[in-house]
Amino acid sequence: MERLKGIGLIVTGAMLWGATGPLMEWILNNSPLSVAFMLTLRLFIAGFGLLLFLSLQKKDIYQILKDSYWVKRLLIFAVFGMLGVQFSFVAAIEASNAVVATLLQFLAPIFVILFVSLRLKKWPPSIQIIGIIGTLFGLFLLLTNGTLSTLLISPVAAAWGIAVGFSFAFYILYPTDLMKEWGVILVVGWSMLMGGIILGVVTRIWESSEWIYLMDLKLVLLLLTIIIFGTLAFVLFLSSMKYISATETSILSSIEPLTAMVISVIWLNQLLGMWQWVGAICMLFFVTWLSISGKKS
Repeated sequence: MERLKGIGLIVTGAMLWGATGPLMEWILNNSPLSVAFMLTLRLFIAGFGLLLFLSLQKKDIYQILKDSYWVKRLLIFAVFGMLGVQFSFVAAIEASNAVVATLLQFLAPIFVILFVSLRLKKWPPSIQIIGIIGTLFGLFLLLTNGTLSTLLISPVAAAWGIAVGFSFAFYILYPTDLMKEWGVILVVGWSMLMGGIILGVVTRIWESSEWIYLMDLKLVLLLLTIIIFGTLAFVLFLSSMKYISATETSILSSIEPLTAMVISVIWLNQLLGMWQWVGAICMLFFVTWLSISGKKS
């Protein structure tokens, strides 16, 4: 029963997170809001909400800020991990679409394997090399629809997509000691809040002319939905780890891009070419392969 509960949590969380991509794509395509403005609001409100949740549970959310060592590591994670993965993901959506951006974040296991191999100064196991080659072949089909002379997304979109995978790998690898010491929700809450504040200061959000567009109730409701779905997805993902293994969680999280695809086809009328569908399925299969081989290794 507990295993079924864990599966239910991760499936629900993956579907909620997958739904945020098409919602953000609609906002970027149908409103004057910029990536930076939307992401600043999203990070700030979500981070504030998580910290408020911990405060209401009588948790000391300020203890981590009293040690300069942990503050420094938290800031690094906030900028290059949390803000990095969120900004590159939304920028990839703006430059291409939600389906492509969601699939490109699944390049993260490749970067993780390459980093670990370089650190250990040894080649990855052959089973992981097969997984990397298969994932890259699926990516080739996704980006070209099987035609060498055609690139179906712009070089800018491809660059942001690679940045998504790289920053997501950093997001996975870097904060391990932070989260062990202080807990996942506290670290994520502060990193979201810090990331939102830093991005807001850099872009001088208080001078932005985009505030006026928040008078549109439909737009505000969509933004709140994205924030709530994203925060719930993360909490459900963490909760599932209590009941199922990390490998099962990685495999079941593949429902995320499938959800983005279905919503994009139904709501945004987006269609992939035949070989793009083959590439997407190929990527999901070999990412699952890498998750399983990683567990065995």
